[in-house]
Amino acid sequence: MVTLLCFGDSNTWGFNPASWERYPLDIRWPGVLQNELGKSYRVIEDGQNGRTAVESRVFAGFNTSKTDLVSTLANYSPLDLVILMLGTNDLLMSSSVSPDDVGKGIDVLLDTIRHSGAGPVSSAPVVLLLAPPPIGSPIGKTETLESAVAQSHLFAERYASIAADFGCAFLNTGEIVRSSEIDGSHLDVSEHKKLGLAVAKRVRMIFAEAG
Repeated sequence: MVTLLCFGDSNTWGFNPASWERYPLDIRWPGVLQNELGKSYRVIEDGQNGRTAVESRVFAGFNTSKTDLVSTLANYSPLDLVILMLGTNDLLMSSSVSPDDVGKGIDVLLDTIRHSGAGPVSSAPVVLLLAPPPIGSPIGKTETLESAVAQSHLFAERYASIAADFGCAFLNTGEIVRSSEIDGSHLDVSEHKKLGLAVAKRVRMIFAEAG
């Protein structure tokens, strides 16, 4: 059985922007991924509302991504693949944070995975880095949100560069899904399905290429 870890924020957790509750498992994109891949794969969800990529005092109370990742990797090893999608909250919480700052946080997380020994036979798990979809522009947006919307469109290029430097697989989710018009940052039901199916296709390619 191939074991996958989906590590992310509220979009991996399954936050419903309409109700503020959690989507059912079969609606959340990791659940769609599990259903699409079938019983020969085990998909583990680790999404947290408010999780950021950057470790900083700016995000007091939310700067637990690295600590959480270390714990999760240890708890669920051996892992064949880690799917990482973070960065949206960093921009939403502070207008002083740039995509480059977020990229540095992603670098730290990827390095943590690389040296975790959480893969088969204490190796490093394979990594699939997802660039979050651009943030939308709901009614009543604040100055911080205006900055976040503009900055989020730079995620794809920045993350693609990080993935190339790290030597991991990459997927630009902004080419697949759109953030909800309700709040500009979460995914509607239809988008969870699109993302889960697209990630499943990419996962199959990764393991086919690996032989």
